[in-house]
Amino acid sequence: MAYLQSFGAAEVVTGSCHILNLDSGEKIMVDCGMFQGEHERENFKPFGFDPSQIDVLLITHAHLDHVGRIPKLVKEGFTGRIISHRSTFDLAEVVLLDSAHLMEEEYRTHFRKAQRRGEEHHVRQPLYTPEDVEDVYDLPSTYVSYGEKIALGKDTTAIFRDAGHILDSATIQIDFMDGGKPKTIVFSGDLGNHNDIVMSDPDAVKKADVLYIESTYGDRNHKGIKESVDEFKEVITNTLLSQGNILIPSFAIERTQEILCLLKQMYDDKELPLCKVYLDSPMAIRATNLYNKYHDELSTCCNDFLKRDGTIFDFPYLHYTLKPEESKKINNENGCIIIAGSGMCTGGRILHHFKNRIWNPKNAILFVGYQAHGTLGREIVDGAKFIKVYHEKIKIDARIYTINGFSAHADQSELLAWMQSFDNLGNIFLIHGEKEKQVVFQKVIHQEMPNKVHIVREGEKIQI
Repeated sequence: MAYLQSFGAAEVVTGSCHILNLDSGEKIMVDCGMFQGEHERENFKPFGFDPSQIDVLLITHAHLDHVGRIPKLVKEGFTGRIISHRSTFDLAEVVLLDSAHLMEEEYRTHFRKAQRRGEEHHVRQPLYTPEDVEDVYDLPSTYVSYGEKIALGKDTTAIFRDAGHILDSATIQIDFMDGGKPKTIVFSGDLGNHNDIVMSDPDAVKKADVLYIESTYGDRNHKGIKESVDEFKEVITNTLLSQGNILIPSFAIERTQEILCLLKQMYDDKELPLCKVYLDSPMAIRATNLYNKYHDELSTCCNDFLKRDGTIFDFPYLHYTLKPEESKKINNENGCIIIAGSGMCTGGRILHHFKNRIWNPKNAILFVGYQAHGTLGREIVDGAKFIKVYHEKIKIDARIYTINGFSAHADQSELLAWMQSFDNLGNIFLIHGEKEKQVVFQKVIHQEMPNKVHIVREGEKIQI
């Protein structure tokens, strides 16, 4: 009998990694993501399975917590086929190379310090290198389109549908034979927010014997988009008119592009005070270029910008800072908006900007994305008075704002509505969520739907 096991994103948000074991002996993996926040150490532990035994890897989308361990998977023996959208594979390359460079940089820093103590042999090697990322792209790959039926093996097919989360993100339906009977399992991937400015709404799925669904915001509903946009505009306008600067820690993929669209619309509507807007993230700049390249997959709003201006995201106030020396020059600017990674403040250029500006009460820090437990971003959102950046203790006097309405994740009501749109739905399994939020979501589903609901544990064998 077929069974499923999850080796990530089980009672936690990150580390997506799920394996469907078929009675034919085929092993199909959905995602192989990196753990983030307080669970980062899990990335260095051995996989709970043999990578060389995996036949096919399906990728729902290119966020690090869904693709970040693929180079490790390949290093440890995976030689199978990778199936995704072409844009997802391109975007994943940007994400993985950035991850590899950051890990190498961190390793070199720790190694230099350890050398001075005579402890260099205790410094842990990077999880993977840029060369390991290149090895991923040497494997056989198949590119799909939404709605296309792809053969995975004997009597086994997959269909990717629009999840509305980031560029070409997908829900994945796998149809297979189990004990002579046809079965269907659906993985939601990360489902998008219906109010997303850049992406289309998630496509409906009609049938599943088993549904594995994300639950990141299963305990709450987002603010309305109009309320969120109004709040965003107010923070931007008031801070700039008070001679302050706005720092926006932003995820390079999706959130950055959404913020650029909002700022461009403010500029067009003459609502944006005179300022300089810096996109200070090489990864976000490369991702934005890919969004431009694959613009056909974006919302009507984005393509209206393109038809009118010849560009989706650019406007006169916007400056891209690829090089480190360009980033450093921003320190001398005032009356500016700085969009920089990482989105959870675990590294990247946002830390340099915190060091230079988070102590100034004129400035504002504007969080527009999820902050996982164990991250610096979560510490700040939860009310920390001081942070430690590059071994320096810094007081937080800037005003802190959190706007959750821009989340690229569906909220509780949207997750429920998506499940209720199925014509035929069997058991529901919750993944990609913090345990306490999953418990809340499980109770709500029990109240609203007749289906059995189970919170998936890591390594647990779930019979189909």
